[in-house]
Amino acid sequence: MIYIDPPCNTGNDFIYDDNFSMSREEYEALSGERDEEGRALFNEEKWKQNSSSNGRFHSEWLSMMYSRVKLARNLLREDGVLFISIDDGEVSNLRRLCDEVFGENQFAAQIIWKKRNTPPNDKIIGTQHDYILVYVRGSLSGLNLRERSEDQILRYKNPDNHEKGPWAAGDLTANVKGGRYVESLNFPITNPNTNEEFFPPNNGNWRFNRDKIQKLLKNDEIYFGKDGRSSPKLKRFLRDVKEGTTWTTLWDFAPLNTAGSNEMSEIFGISTLFESPKPVGLLKLMLKAGTTSGDIILDFFSGSATTAHAVMQLNAEDGANRCHILVQLPEPCDEKTEAFKAGYATIAEIGKERIRRAGARLKDEIRRMKDEGKSNSSFIIHPSYLENPQGFDTGFRVLKIDSSNLAEIHREPDQLDQGDLLLHVENIKPDRGAEDLLFQVLLDWGVDLALPISKEIVSAEKDEGGRMNYEVFFVDGNALAACFETDLDDAFIKALAKRTPLRAVFRDAGYASDAVKINIEQIFKALSPHTELKTV
Repeated sequence: MIYIDPPCNTGNDFIYDDNFSMSREEYEALSGERDEEGRALFNEEKWKQNSSSNGRFHSEWLSMMYSRVKLARNLLREDGVLFISIDDGEVSNLRRLCDEVFGENQFAAQIIWKKRNTPPNDKIIGTQHDYILVYVRGSLSGLNLRERSEDQILRYKNPDNHEKGPWAAGDLTANVKGGRYVESLNFPITNPNTNEEFFPPNNGNWRFNRDKIQKLLKNDEIYFGKDGRSSPKLKRFLRDVKEGTTWTTLWDFAPLNTAGSNEMSEIFGISTLFESPKPVGLLKLMLKAGTTSGDIILDFFSGSATTAHAVMQLNAEDGANRCHILVQLPEPCDEKTEAFKAGYATIAEIGKERIRRAGARLKDEIRRMKDEGKSNSSFIIHPSYLENPQGFDTGFRVLKIDSSNLAEIHREPDQLDQGDLLLHVENIKPDRGAEDLLFQVLLDWGVDLALPISKEIVSAEKDEGGRMNYEVFFVDGNALAACFETDLDDAFIKALAKRTPLRAVFRDAGYASDAVKINIEQIFKALSPHTELKTV
Protein backbone atom coordinates (compact mmCIF):
# COMPACT_ATOMS: atom_id res chain seq x y z
CA MET A 1 0.00 0.00 0.00
CA ILE A 2 1.10 3.55 -0.74
CA TYR A 3 -0.41 6.49 1.13
CA ILE A 4 0.49 10.09 0.34
CA ASP A 5 -0.73 13.36 1.77
CA PRO A 6 0.83 15.84 -0.69
CA PRO A 7 0.76 19.63 -0.33
CA CYS A 8 -2.78 20.61 -1.26
CA ASN A 9 -1.70 23.60 -3.36
CA THR A 10 -3.56 26.23 -1.36
CA GLY A 11 -1.17 28.98 -2.44
CA ASN A 12 0.80 28.81 0.80
CA ASP A 13 2.25 25.32 0.43
CA PHE A 14 5.79 24.39 -0.43
CA ILE A 15 6.11 21.99 -3.35
CA TYR A 16 9.08 20.12 -4.76
CA ASP A 17 10.80 22.34 -7.29
CA ASP A 18 10.67 20.18 -10.42
CA ASN A 19 11.65 22.39 -13.34
CA PHE A 20 11.25 20.38 -16.53
CA SER A 21 12.36 23.22 -18.80
CA MET A 22 15.95 23.53 -17.48
CA SER A 23 19.03 22.34 -19.30
CA ARG A 24 20.84 19.12 -18.44
CA GLU A 25 23.68 21.12 -16.86
CA GLU A 26 21.27 23.16 -14.74
CA TYR A 27 19.48 20.00 -13.62
CA GLU A 28 22.71 18.26 -12.59
CA ALA A 29 23.80 21.28 -10.57
CA LEU A 30 20.42 21.58 -8.84
CA SER A 31 19.96 17.87 -8.20
CA GLY A 32 23.39 17.55 -6.66
CA GLU A 33 25.05 15.50 -9.36
CA ARG A 34 27.83 17.87 -10.54
CA ASP A 35 28.89 21.48 -10.21
CA GLU A 36 30.62 23.51 -12.90
CA GLU A 37 33.95 21.90 -12.03
CA GLY A 38 32.55 18.38 -12.20
CA ARG A 39 32.46 17.81 -8.46
CA ALA A 40 29.60 15.93 -6.84
CA LEU A 41 27.10 18.07 -4.95
CA PHE A 42 24.12 17.53 -2.70
CA ASN A 43 21.56 20.31 -2.70
CA GLU A 44 18.72 20.15 -0.17
CA GLU A 45 16.98 23.33 -1.40
CA LYS A 46 14.58 21.51 -3.72
CA TRP A 47 11.28 23.06 -2.66
CA LYS A 48 9.63 26.39 -3.23
CA GLN A 49 6.39 28.14 -2.37
CA ASN A 50 3.77 27.79 -5.10
CA SER A 51 1.90 31.09 -4.88
CA SER A 52 -1.65 31.27 -6.23
CA SER A 53 -0.56 34.31 -8.24
CA ASN A 54 1.76 32.06 -10.22
CA GLY A 55 0.56 31.78 -13.83
CA ARG A 56 1.44 28.06 -13.75
CA PHE A 57 -0.18 27.49 -10.35
CA HIS A 58 -2.00 24.25 -11.24
CA SER A 59 0.50 23.16 -13.88
CA GLU A 60 3.52 23.21 -11.58
CA TRP A 61 1.70 21.29 -8.87
CA LEU A 62 0.49 18.66 -11.35
CA SER A 63 3.98 18.39 -12.88
CA MET A 64 5.32 17.65 -9.41
CA MET A 65 2.58 15.07 -8.76
CA TYR A 66 2.74 13.32 -12.14
CA SER A 67 6.22 11.85 -11.74
CA ARG A 68 5.46 10.76 -8.18
CA VAL A 69 2.12 9.11 -8.99
CA LYS A 70 3.73 7.34 -11.94
CA LEU A 71 6.51 6.05 -9.68
CA ALA A 72 3.90 4.98 -7.12
CA ARG A 73 2.13 2.86 -9.73
CA ASN A 74 5.39 1.17 -10.72
CA LEU A 75 6.27 0.42 -7.10
CA LEU A 76 2.94 -1.21 -6.24
CA ARG A 77 2.40 -4.96 -6.45
CA GLU A 78 -0.35 -6.23 -8.73
CA ASP A 79 -2.71 -6.24 -5.73
CA GLY A 80 -1.35 -2.97 -4.38
CA VAL A 81 -3.49 0.04 -3.43
CA LEU A 82 -2.83 3.78 -3.54
CA PHE A 83 -4.57 6.24 -1.17
CA ILE A 84 -4.15 10.00 -1.69
CA SER A 85 -5.47 12.69 0.67
CA ILE A 86 -6.51 15.86 -1.14
CA ASP A 87 -8.89 18.81 -0.77
CA ASP A 88 -11.32 20.54 -3.12
CA GLY A 89 -8.60 22.66 -4.74
CA GLU A 90 -6.96 19.96 -6.84
CA VAL A 91 -9.14 16.86 -6.45
CA SER A 92 -10.58 17.08 -9.96
CA ASN A 93 -7.17 17.63 -11.57
CA LEU A 94 -5.55 14.91 -9.46
CA ARG A 95 -8.23 12.42 -10.41
CA ARG A 96 -7.64 13.08 -14.12
CA LEU A 97 -3.92 12.67 -13.56
CA CYS A 98 -4.41 9.34 -11.76
CA ASP A 99 -6.81 8.17 -14.48
CA GLU A 100 -4.05 8.82 -17.01
CA VAL A 101 -1.35 7.02 -15.01
CA PHE A 102 -3.37 4.10 -13.61
CA GLY A 103 -6.23 3.94 -16.12
CA GLU A 104 -9.84 4.88 -15.44
CA ASN A 105 -10.76 1.27 -14.71
CA GLN A 106 -8.33 1.21 -11.78
CA PHE A 107 -10.25 3.92 -9.92
CA ALA A 108 -11.74 2.38 -6.78
CA ALA A 109 -13.34 5.23 -4.84
CA GLN A 110 -13.38 8.92 -4.01
CA ILE A 111 -13.91 8.86 -0.27
CA ILE A 112 -15.29 11.86 1.59
CA TRP A 113 -13.66 12.25 5.00
CA LYS A 114 -15.62 14.39 7.43
CA LYS A 115 -12.73 16.18 9.10
CA ARG A 116 -14.56 18.66 11.31
CA ASN A 117 -17.90 18.87 13.09
CA THR A 118 -18.62 22.52 12.35
CA PRO A 119 -17.69 24.62 9.30
CA PRO A 120 -15.24 27.52 9.66
CA ASN A 121 -17.12 30.70 10.50
CA ASP A 122 -15.01 32.92 8.22
CA LYS A 123 -16.68 31.46 5.11
CA ILE A 124 -20.14 31.76 3.59
CA ILE A 125 -19.94 28.05 2.71
CA GLY A 126 -17.46 26.32 4.99
CA THR A 127 -15.65 23.10 4.13
CA GLN A 128 -16.11 20.23 6.55
CA HIS A 129 -14.48 17.50 4.51
CA ASP A 130 -11.49 16.38 2.49
CA TYR A 131 -11.16 13.57 -0.02
CA ILE A 132 -9.22 10.32 -0.22
CA LEU A 133 -8.70 9.01 -3.75
CA VAL A 134 -8.26 5.24 -4.00
CA TYR A 135 -6.65 3.53 -7.01
CA VAL A 136 -5.61 -0.10 -7.44
CA ARG A 137 -2.62 -1.39 -9.41
CA GLY A 138 -4.38 -4.42 -10.82
CA SER A 139 -7.72 -5.34 -9.32
CA LEU A 140 -9.88 -4.73 -6.28
CA SER A 141 -8.57 -7.97 -4.74
CA GLY A 142 -6.06 -5.89 -2.79
CA LEU A 143 -8.86 -4.22 -0.81
CA ASN A 144 -10.33 -5.83 2.29
CA LEU A 145 -13.90 -5.67 3.55
CA ARG A 146 -14.57 -3.48 6.55
CA GLU A 147 -14.43 -5.47 9.76
CA ARG A 148 -17.73 -5.92 11.56
CA SER A 149 -18.23 -3.92 14.71
CA GLU A 150 -19.03 -5.61 18.00
CA ASP A 151 -22.59 -4.25 17.80
CA GLN A 152 -23.03 -5.74 14.32
CA ILE A 153 -21.86 -9.15 15.53
CA LEU A 154 -24.14 -9.01 18.59
CA ARG A 155 -27.15 -8.69 16.29
CA TYR A 156 -26.64 -12.35 15.42
CA LYS A 157 -28.22 -14.58 18.06
CA ASN A 158 -29.30 -18.20 18.34
CA PRO A 159 -32.58 -18.26 20.30
CA ASP A 160 -33.61 -21.65 18.86
CA ASN A 161 -30.17 -23.29 19.29
CA HIS A 162 -29.87 -23.85 15.55
CA GLU A 163 -26.99 -26.18 14.62
CA LYS A 164 -25.54 -23.56 12.22
CA GLY A 165 -25.08 -21.09 15.06
CA PRO A 166 -26.04 -17.40 15.50
CA TRP A 167 -28.33 -15.82 12.91
CA ALA A 168 -30.24 -12.63 12.18
CA ALA A 169 -33.60 -12.30 10.40
CA GLY A 170 -33.35 -11.00 6.83
CA ASP A 171 -35.76 -10.11 4.04
CA LEU A 172 -37.03 -12.94 1.80
CA THR A 173 -38.43 -10.62 -0.87
CA ALA A 174 -36.56 -9.40 -3.93
CA ASN A 175 -36.27 -5.91 -5.39
CA VAL A 176 -38.77 -5.80 -8.28
CA LYS A 177 -38.26 -2.16 -9.26
CA GLY A 178 -37.42 -1.37 -12.86
CA GLY A 179 -39.25 -4.33 -14.37
CA ARG A 180 -37.41 -7.03 -12.41
CA TYR A 181 -40.62 -8.79 -11.33
CA VAL A 182 -40.54 -12.59 -11.95
CA GLU A 183 -43.98 -14.20 -11.98
CA SER A 184 -42.69 -17.71 -11.18
CA LEU A 185 -41.28 -16.38 -7.90
CA ASN A 186 -44.69 -15.20 -6.73
CA PHE A 187 -46.14 -18.12 -4.81
CA PRO A 188 -47.36 -18.80 -1.25
CA ILE A 189 -45.08 -19.92 1.57
CA THR A 190 -46.92 -22.09 4.07
CA ASN A 191 -46.18 -21.60 7.76
CA PRO A 192 -45.55 -25.17 9.09
CA ASN A 193 -46.78 -24.08 12.51
CA THR A 194 -50.20 -22.73 11.47
CA ASN A 195 -50.58 -23.79 7.80
CA GLU A 196 -51.20 -20.11 7.01
CA GLU A 197 -50.09 -19.06 3.51
CA PHE A 198 -48.00 -15.93 2.93
CA PHE A 199 -47.56 -14.29 -0.50
CA PRO A 200 -44.83 -11.73 -1.26
CA PRO A 201 -45.95 -8.27 -0.05
CA ASN A 202 -46.68 -5.36 -2.40
CA ASN A 203 -47.28 -7.66 -5.42
CA GLY A 204 -43.59 -8.55 -5.47
CA ASN A 205 -41.79 -11.87 -5.55
CA TRP A 206 -39.59 -13.99 -3.33
CA ARG A 207 -35.79 -14.09 -3.70
CA PHE A 208 -35.74 -17.86 -4.25
CA ASN A 209 -37.71 -20.43 -6.27
CA ARG A 210 -40.05 -23.06 -4.81
CA ASP A 211 -37.39 -25.78 -4.50
CA LYS A 212 -35.03 -23.49 -2.62
CA ILE A 213 -37.79 -22.32 -0.28
CA GLN A 214 -38.74 -25.93 0.50
CA LYS A 215 -35.11 -26.74 1.38
CA LEU A 216 -34.95 -23.70 3.66
CA LEU A 217 -38.18 -24.77 5.40
CA LYS A 218 -36.92 -28.32 5.80
CA ASN A 219 -33.64 -27.08 7.36
CA ASP A 220 -35.46 -24.66 9.68
CA GLU A 221 -33.84 -21.65 8.00
CA ILE A 222 -36.98 -19.54 7.69
CA TYR A 223 -38.19 -17.53 10.69
CA PHE A 224 -41.86 -16.83 11.41
CA GLY A 225 -41.38 -14.42 14.31
CA LYS A 226 -41.19 -14.93 18.06
CA ASP A 227 -44.77 -16.17 18.17
CA GLY A 228 -44.30 -18.45 15.14
CA ARG A 229 -47.18 -16.74 13.30
CA SER A 230 -45.58 -13.73 11.55
CA SER A 231 -44.61 -13.32 7.88
CA PRO A 232 -41.59 -15.37 6.85
CA LYS A 233 -38.04 -14.04 7.15
CA LEU A 234 -34.75 -15.59 6.07
CA LYS A 235 -32.34 -16.74 8.76
CA ARG A 236 -28.96 -15.21 7.82
CA PHE A 237 -26.29 -17.19 9.65
CA LEU A 238 -23.17 -15.40 10.80
CA ARG A 239 -20.96 -18.21 9.55
CA ASP A 240 -22.37 -17.84 6.01
CA VAL A 241 -22.09 -14.06 5.58
CA LYS A 242 -18.98 -12.29 4.30
CA GLU A 243 -16.15 -11.79 6.78
CA GLY A 244 -16.78 -8.06 6.75
CA THR A 245 -19.09 -5.35 5.48
CA THR A 246 -18.93 -3.02 2.50
CA TRP A 247 -16.97 0.19 2.93
CA THR A 248 -18.89 3.40 2.27
CA THR A 249 -17.52 6.46 0.47
CA LEU A 250 -18.64 8.68 3.35
CA TRP A 251 -16.22 8.33 6.24
CA ASP A 252 -18.11 10.18 8.93
CA PHE A 253 -17.02 7.44 11.35
CA ALA A 254 -13.31 8.36 11.09
CA PRO A 255 -11.64 10.65 13.67
CA LEU A 256 -11.79 14.39 13.04
CA ASN A 257 -8.68 16.43 12.27
CA THR A 258 -8.62 17.69 15.86
CA ALA A 259 -7.66 14.15 16.89
CA GLY A 260 -4.39 14.56 14.96
CA SER A 261 -3.47 17.70 16.91
CA ASN A 262 -4.44 16.03 20.18
CA GLU A 263 -2.14 13.11 19.39
CA MET A 264 0.76 15.48 18.77
CA SER A 265 0.00 17.10 22.13
CA GLU A 266 0.05 13.70 23.85
CA ILE A 267 3.40 12.83 22.30
CA PHE A 268 5.23 16.17 22.37
CA GLY A 269 3.20 18.28 24.79
CA ILE A 270 2.58 20.80 21.98
CA SER A 271 -0.56 20.53 19.84
CA THR A 272 0.68 23.10 17.29
CA LEU A 273 4.03 21.43 16.63
CA PHE A 274 2.87 20.40 13.14
CA GLU A 275 0.17 22.00 11.02
CA SER A 276 -2.87 19.77 10.39
CA PRO A 277 -1.45 16.30 11.10
CA LYS A 278 -3.72 13.47 9.99
CA PRO A 279 -5.26 11.42 12.83
CA VAL A 280 -3.79 7.99 13.47
CA GLY A 281 -7.32 6.53 13.38
CA LEU A 282 -7.85 7.74 9.81
CA LEU A 283 -4.66 6.04 8.63
CA LYS A 284 -5.60 2.87 10.50
CA LEU A 285 -8.85 2.68 8.50
CA MET A 286 -6.88 2.86 5.24
CA LEU A 287 -4.43 0.25 6.51
CA LYS A 288 -7.32 -2.06 7.40
CA ALA A 289 -8.78 -1.57 3.93
CA GLY A 290 -5.56 -1.94 1.97
CA THR A 291 -3.11 -4.19 3.87
CA THR A 292 -2.61 -7.52 5.57
CA SER A 293 0.16 -8.85 7.79
CA GLY A 294 3.60 -8.67 6.21
CA ASP A 295 2.73 -5.86 3.82
CA ILE A 296 4.96 -2.83 3.19
CA ILE A 297 3.42 0.64 3.45
CA LEU A 298 5.15 3.55 1.67
CA ASP A 299 4.53 7.25 2.37
CA PHE A 300 6.72 9.63 0.40
CA PHE A 301 5.15 12.81 1.79
CA SER A 302 5.79 11.71 5.37
CA GLY A 303 5.25 14.99 7.24
CA SER A 304 4.78 14.27 10.94
CA ALA A 305 5.07 10.48 10.38
CA THR A 306 1.43 9.66 11.17
CA THR A 307 1.69 6.70 8.80
CA ALA A 308 4.48 5.07 10.83
CA HIS A 309 2.56 5.71 14.06
CA ALA A 310 -0.56 4.10 12.58
CA VAL A 311 1.36 1.06 11.30
CA MET A 312 2.91 0.41 14.71
CA GLN A 313 -0.38 0.90 16.56
CA LEU A 314 -2.37 -1.38 14.22
CA ASN A 315 0.35 -4.03 14.46
CA ALA A 316 0.03 -3.86 18.25
CA GLU A 317 -3.74 -4.32 17.97
CA ASP A 318 -3.97 -7.21 15.49
CA GLY A 319 -0.59 -8.91 15.98
CA ALA A 320 0.50 -8.30 12.38
CA ASN A 321 3.98 -7.33 11.18
CA ARG A 322 3.45 -4.59 8.63
CA CYS A 323 6.51 -2.48 7.75
CA HIS A 324 6.71 1.18 6.79
CA ILE A 325 8.96 3.21 4.51
CA LEU A 326 8.68 6.97 4.97
CA VAL A 327 10.33 9.66 2.84
CA GLN A 328 10.64 13.32 3.81
CA LEU A 329 12.94 16.04 2.57
CA PRO A 330 14.61 18.03 5.36
CA GLU A 331 12.27 20.96 4.79
CA PRO A 332 13.25 23.65 7.32
CA CYS A 333 10.85 24.70 10.07
CA ASP A 334 10.13 28.41 10.12
CA GLU A 335 11.90 30.11 13.03
CA LYS A 336 8.57 31.48 14.24
CA THR A 337 6.95 28.06 14.61
CA GLU A 338 6.56 26.08 17.82
CA ALA A 339 8.51 23.25 16.19
CA PHE A 340 11.59 25.41 15.69
CA LYS A 341 11.32 26.83 19.19
CA ALA A 342 11.15 23.27 20.52
CA GLY A 343 14.45 22.46 18.83
CA TYR A 344 13.32 20.86 15.58
CA ALA A 345 15.16 22.40 12.63
CA THR A 346 13.35 20.37 9.94
CA ILE A 347 10.10 18.52 9.42
CA ALA A 348 12.08 15.30 9.00
CA GLU A 349 13.37 15.67 12.58
CA ILE A 350 9.80 15.96 13.89
CA GLY A 351 8.84 12.74 12.11
CA LYS A 352 11.81 10.77 13.41
CA GLU A 353 11.20 11.87 16.99
CA ARG A 354 7.51 11.04 16.72
CA ILE A 355 8.29 7.45 15.66
CA ARG A 356 10.66 7.07 18.61
CA ARG A 357 8.18 8.45 21.13
CA ALA A 358 5.10 6.68 19.74
CA GLY A 359 6.97 3.37 19.68
CA ALA A 360 8.19 3.85 23.25
CA ARG A 361 4.65 4.65 24.45
CA LEU A 362 3.28 1.49 22.85
CA LYS A 363 6.02 -0.65 24.37
CA ASP A 364 5.47 0.90 27.80
CA GLU A 365 1.73 0.21 27.54
CA ILE A 366 2.33 -3.42 26.52
CA ARG A 367 4.58 -3.94 29.53
CA ARG A 368 2.12 -2.18 31.85
CA MET A 369 -0.83 -4.22 30.61
CA LYS A 370 1.17 -7.43 30.99
CA ASP A 371 1.97 -6.54 34.61
CA GLU A 372 -1.29 -4.90 35.68
CA GLY A 373 -3.96 -6.24 33.32
CA LYS A 374 -6.05 -4.59 30.62
CA SER A 375 -8.18 -2.40 32.85
CA ASN A 376 -8.10 1.37 32.48
CA SER A 377 -6.19 1.27 29.19
CA SER A 378 -7.02 3.27 26.10
CA PHE A 379 -4.95 0.86 23.98
CA ILE A 380 -5.92 -2.42 22.37
CA ILE A 381 -3.04 -4.88 22.50
CA HIS A 382 -2.98 -8.27 20.77
CA PRO A 383 -2.62 -11.22 23.19
CA SER A 384 0.55 -12.43 21.44
CA TYR A 385 2.37 -9.23 22.46
CA LEU A 386 1.08 -9.42 26.02
CA GLU A 387 2.58 -12.91 26.21
CA ASN A 388 5.82 -11.79 24.56
CA PRO A 389 6.36 -7.99 24.81
CA GLN A 390 9.83 -8.34 23.29
CA GLY A 391 8.25 -9.55 20.07
CA PHE A 392 6.72 -6.14 19.38
CA ASP A 393 9.09 -4.31 17.03
CA THR A 394 9.15 -0.51 16.77
CA GLY A 395 12.68 -0.24 15.39
CA PHE A 396 13.45 1.80 12.29
CA ARG A 397 16.45 3.00 10.32
CA VAL A 398 17.13 6.51 9.09
CA LEU A 399 18.83 6.71 5.71
CA LYS A 400 19.84 9.94 3.99
CA ILE A 401 20.55 10.44 0.31
CA ASP A 402 24.07 11.71 -0.27
CA SER A 403 26.80 11.73 -2.86
CA SER A 404 29.11 8.76 -3.37
CA ASN A 405 31.50 7.67 -0.62
CA LEU A 406 34.28 7.51 -3.19
CA ALA A 407 36.64 10.49 -3.40
CA GLU A 408 36.53 12.25 -6.74
CA ILE A 409 39.70 14.21 -7.44
CA HIS A 410 40.11 15.47 -10.98
CA ARG A 411 43.75 16.16 -11.85
CA GLU A 412 45.80 15.81 -14.98
CA PRO A 413 48.74 13.31 -14.87
CA ASP A 414 51.34 16.05 -15.08
CA GLN A 415 49.83 17.67 -11.96
CA LEU A 416 50.53 14.62 -9.77
CA ASP A 417 53.67 14.08 -7.74
CA GLN A 418 54.76 11.09 -5.67
CA GLY A 419 52.90 12.37 -2.57
CA ASP A 420 49.67 12.63 -4.54
CA LEU A 421 50.00 9.05 -5.73
CA LEU A 422 50.25 7.82 -2.15
CA LEU A 423 47.16 9.81 -1.24
CA HIS A 424 45.25 8.12 -4.06
CA VAL A 425 45.62 4.75 -2.34
CA GLU A 426 42.84 5.92 0.01
CA ASN A 427 39.79 6.30 -2.24
CA ILE A 428 37.18 6.98 0.48
CA LYS A 429 36.14 10.49 1.45
CA PRO A 430 37.55 11.44 4.86
CA ASP A 431 34.14 12.27 6.37
CA ARG A 432 32.61 8.85 5.65
CA GLY A 433 32.39 6.10 8.26
CA ALA A 434 31.99 2.34 8.20
CA GLU A 435 28.17 2.52 8.18
CA ASP A 436 28.28 4.75 5.10
CA LEU A 437 30.38 2.17 3.28
CA LEU A 438 28.21 -0.70 4.47
CA PHE A 439 25.00 0.78 3.10
CA GLN A 440 26.66 1.65 -0.19
CA VAL A 441 27.61 -2.03 -0.49
CA LEU A 442 24.03 -3.07 0.34
CA LEU A 443 22.73 -0.78 -2.38
CA ASP A 444 25.32 -1.94 -4.92
CA TRP A 445 24.50 -5.58 -4.25
CA GLY A 446 20.73 -5.00 -4.12
CA VAL A 447 20.47 -6.23 -0.53
CA ASP A 448 17.36 -5.32 1.49
CA LEU A 449 18.23 -2.32 3.65
CA ALA A 450 15.86 -3.52 6.38
CA LEU A 451 17.71 -6.78 7.05
CA PRO A 452 19.11 -7.24 10.57
CA ILE A 453 22.68 -6.03 11.04
CA SER A 454 24.97 -6.99 13.91
CA LYS A 455 28.41 -5.67 14.76
CA GLU A 456 30.96 -8.11 16.17
CA ILE A 457 34.63 -8.09 17.10
CA VAL A 458 36.59 -10.77 15.27
CA SER A 459 39.93 -11.51 16.91
CA ALA A 460 42.98 -12.90 15.12
CA GLU A 461 46.45 -13.85 16.35
CA LYS A 462 49.22 -11.78 14.76
CA ASP A 463 52.12 -13.53 13.06
CA GLU A 464 54.56 -11.64 15.25
CA GLY A 465 52.64 -12.44 18.39
CA GLY A 466 49.69 -10.90 20.21
CA ARG A 467 46.12 -10.58 19.03
CA MET A 468 44.33 -7.97 16.92
CA ASN A 469 40.63 -7.16 17.12
CA TYR A 470 38.68 -6.10 14.03
CA GLU A 471 35.15 -4.68 13.79
CA VAL A 472 32.97 -6.68 11.37
CA PHE A 473 29.36 -6.08 10.28
CA PHE A 474 27.25 -9.20 9.71
CA VAL A 475 24.06 -8.70 7.67
CA ASP A 476 21.17 -11.15 8.04
CA GLY A 477 23.24 -13.59 10.03
CA ASN A 478 25.99 -14.82 7.76
CA ALA A 479 24.65 -13.55 4.44
CA LEU A 480 27.20 -10.73 4.29
CA ALA A 481 30.35 -9.93 6.29
CA ALA A 482 31.81 -6.45 5.89
CA CYS A 483 35.05 -5.16 7.45
CA PHE A 484 36.27 -1.66 6.68
CA GLU A 485 39.17 -1.64 9.13
CA THR A 486 42.77 -1.08 8.04
CA ASP A 487 45.88 -3.18 8.54
CA LEU A 488 44.07 -6.45 7.73
CA ASP A 489 46.47 -9.41 7.67
CA ASP A 490 46.32 -13.08 6.65
CA ALA A 491 45.42 -14.21 10.16
CA PHE A 492 42.27 -12.08 10.23
CA ILE A 493 41.29 -13.05 6.68
CA LYS A 494 41.56 -16.73 7.66
CA ALA A 495 39.52 -16.17 10.84
CA LEU A 496 36.75 -14.50 8.85
CA ALA A 497 36.85 -17.04 6.01
CA LYS A 498 36.28 -19.85 8.53
CA ARG A 499 32.88 -18.25 9.28
CA THR A 500 31.94 -19.01 5.61
CA PRO A 501 29.88 -15.90 4.82
CA LEU A 502 27.96 -15.89 1.55
CA ARG A 503 29.53 -12.54 0.70
CA ALA A 504 32.46 -10.61 2.12
CA VAL A 505 33.58 -7.05 1.49
CA PHE A 506 36.71 -5.12 2.49
CA ARG A 507 38.16 -1.67 2.09
CA ASP A 508 40.40 -1.41 -0.95
CA ALA A 509 43.09 0.33 1.08
CA GLY A 510 42.53 -1.78 4.19
CA TYR A 511 45.13 -4.50 3.72
CA ALA A 512 48.36 -4.55 5.69
CA SER A 513 50.36 -5.27 2.54
CA ASP A 514 50.01 -6.02 -1.16
CA ALA A 515 50.70 -9.68 -0.34
CA VAL A 516 47.56 -9.87 1.83
CA LYS A 517 45.53 -8.28 -0.95
CA ILE A 518 46.82 -10.90 -3.37
CA ASN A 519 46.36 -13.83 -0.98
CA ILE A 520 42.75 -13.08 0.00
CA GLU A 521 41.18 -14.91 -2.94
CA GLN A 522 43.29 -18.02 -2.31
CA ILE A 523 42.46 -17.98 1.41
CA PHE A 524 38.72 -17.84 0.77
CA LYS A 525 38.99 -20.38 -2.03
CA ALA A 526 40.52 -22.83 0.42
CA LEU A 527 38.36 -22.10 3.49
CA SER A 528 35.09 -20.75 2.04
CA PRO A 529 34.98 -21.42 -1.71
CA HIS A 530 31.41 -20.19 -2.21
CA THR A 531 31.99 -16.72 -0.73
CA GLU A 532 31.62 -13.81 -3.16
CA LEU A 533 34.27 -11.13 -2.57
CA LYS A 534 34.08 -7.37 -3.09
CA THR A 535 36.18 -4.28 -2.27
CA VAL A 536 35.20 -0.63 -1.96
